[in-house]
Amino acid sequence: MGRPWSQGEQGAAALAQAPGGGGGLCARKDRTRWEGAARRVAAAAVAAAGACSWLRAPLCASLPTMAPGRPCAAGLARFCQKLKRRKLLEDSSMATSLQRCLSALDLTLLGVGSMVGSGLYVLTGVVAKEVTGPAVTVSFVVAAVASLMAALCYAEFGARVPRTGSAYLFTYVSMGELWAFLIGWNLVLEYVIASAAVARAWSGYLDAMFDHRIQNFTEAHLGVWQVPFLARSPDWLAAGIILLASAFVSCGARVSSWLNHTLSAISMIVILFIVVLGFILARPSNWGEAEGGFAPFGFSGVMSGTATCFYAFVGFDVIAASSEEARDPKRAVPLAIALSLGLAATAYILVSAVLTLMIPWHSLNPNSALADAFYQRGYSWAGYLVATGSICAMTTVQLSGLFCLPRIIYAMAADGLFFEMFAYVHPRTQVPLLGILAFGALTAVVTLLLDLDALVQFLSIGTLLAYTFVAISVLVLRFQTASQSRSPSLAGSGPKAKEYSSFSDHLELVGAGHSPEPGRLRPALRPYLGFLDRGSPGAAVCGAVCGLVVSAIALGCVLMLGHSVLRLPLWGFLLLLLCSSVTFLLSLLVLGAHQQQRLKDTFQMPLVPLIPALSIVLNFCLMLKLSYLTWVRFTIWLLIGLLVYFGYGIWHSKENWREPPGLVTARYVAFSDGRVEETVRDPGQAPAQGPGSP
Repeated sequence: MGRPWSQGEQGAAALAQAPGGGGGLCARKDRTRWEGAARRVAAAAVAAAGACSWLRAPLCASLPTMAPGRPCAAGLARFCQKLKRRKLLEDSSMATSLQRCLSALDLTLLGVGSMVGSGLYVLTGVVAKEVTGPAVTVSFVVAAVASLMAALCYAEFGARVPRTGSAYLFTYVSMGELWAFLIGWNLVLEYVIASAAVARAWSGYLDAMFDHRIQNFTEAHLGVWQVPFLARSPDWLAAGIILLASAFVSCGARVSSWLNHTLSAISMIVILFIVVLGFILARPSNWGEAEGGFAPFGFSGVMSGTATCFYAFVGFDVIAASSEEARDPKRAVPLAIALSLGLAATAYILVSAVLTLMIPWHSLNPNSALADAFYQRGYSWAGYLVATGSICAMTTVQLSGLFCLPRIIYAMAADGLFFEMFAYVHPRTQVPLLGILAFGALTAVVTLLLDLDALVQFLSIGTLLAYTFVAISVLVLRFQTASQSRSPSLAGSGPKAKEYSSFSDHLELVGAGHSPEPGRLRPALRPYLGFLDRGSPGAAVCGAVCGLVVSAIALGCVLMLGHSVLRLPLWGFLLLLLCSSVTFLLSLLVLGAHQQQRLKDTFQMPLVPLIPALSIVLNFCLMLKLSYLTWVRFTIWLLIGLLVYFGYGIWHSKENWREPPGLVTARYVAFSDGRVEETVRDPGQAPAQGPGSP
């Protein structure tokens, strides 16, 4: 061939550019007609981009490198392949520029600190008073089980991919670049708003301890703002705690871990005190019929409370995001996720139980339920201990969020999808310093000025979307065949190895051994379900995963919107419910009939594909409970992210030029008469592209 092949480029276009490459093409007259048609398709594609210059630029930039005969067809295909390319991780997955200093205990306390915060001191009283009554304990149990399904998905990926990035990285190595960027983009917003919201709650709680003197002083000297989207007055105390926490995080993982240990220990001691004293003061009659019974709002109240309590367990993803700084991530990450979720669930269940046993649920003060409960029982001095524990708990949540946020930014910047300066790691502290300073300052500004009440629901939709994509990624990784998500490769030609272009494929190659080939039918079922293997390898699995996701969306829409929004008649509701349920179950059965990828010495979650599938359905159902304004704001944020990706990320992605060294790369050239020829690029040849062009 006349030139080396860049990854994803179409063979027909390269053949037409090569010297003497026109021997297999049609006559000049036919080629002219083909060229005219292709150029008309190119013009239509560029015109469809309209005012979106970020989409038109990559398309047009691809045309000069294509063959004169087929500019747009090859360019558009190459452009689409850029969007779905997957991250390739090297063999040395333990090598990192960050400091591997965190033990399983460090990660566990980091997870506990991110989950046990304002939710324990505020959310428990609100749900018990307004939604469930004493049955809030059942809501926390169900929410913990539901969170466990998502946590197991994170545990498997955190052990197999010991890199920072959390859901962003997991999506990148299994589903593709565009989806990964959008997940990372949403995680950035999630952590910024979460940190700002917790800082506001922290300052409000501290201000209440001093009879609101801080807020009164601020409003007296700066006045009250009446501007949309801005807070009533600037919260200098909340902005200050953000900057102070950012300073601690910038000192290194050891310093922030030590501070998190200290505050978490104080918080857990206070929780233990609340539980012990609360059971001493418990009155079982508060759960009796005289006070309305154990579940005064019925089953619907318990389920509504479960949807709210589910967000109390958001935070275990910080463990997966910190796996690149763990000493032994294969063991520490799954263990820390399980222990932290168990400890958080125990704390929530016990505290909610003693709270509703101490005083009747209808007498609770939603704003300060625990402190007020002790005050009503004559133990007002205990309220100061509760306030101390709440301040420590909310500070640990603050530290966890600011610890995780710059690492998501660092992972995206290191991959070239975000601005390169945020990939800088300080040589002494070994932390992404610029990311900590820049986004710490941004979070402080958001905390100082903006009204967060309308933005807090972003936390829910961003988290649930990340959970959904991680669950789908587990299915893709487990059932992916050797030939899926890989360019056509030359296998068995001489001593050279075949090409693999994704981390999941690499895992399969090194871990297969004598284990079953993933993505293929189980041998016992081949005589009965052999028709599923008649198509291309992995086609049945791919179709089953797509069917599972689509049916999960349909099932969620029917269950959550069928009566209230869609106003379906009974027969229509039952028909759609039956169709979506049957499709969901059939997709599960098809996946279950295929062999999975099995690895030794690495944690793998049980009951796949059942647990990821149930997690997907649950996440969609909870997302559909959010208001339509949340979806509108979420869509606007996604559009801004697409502008960033197509304006910067696609051009600077490291996957533009990265090729596995020492591997044979094969490409297939399709002629217009139907012939196919194979061309092999020498491993010594350099790739044709640099990181500056997609």
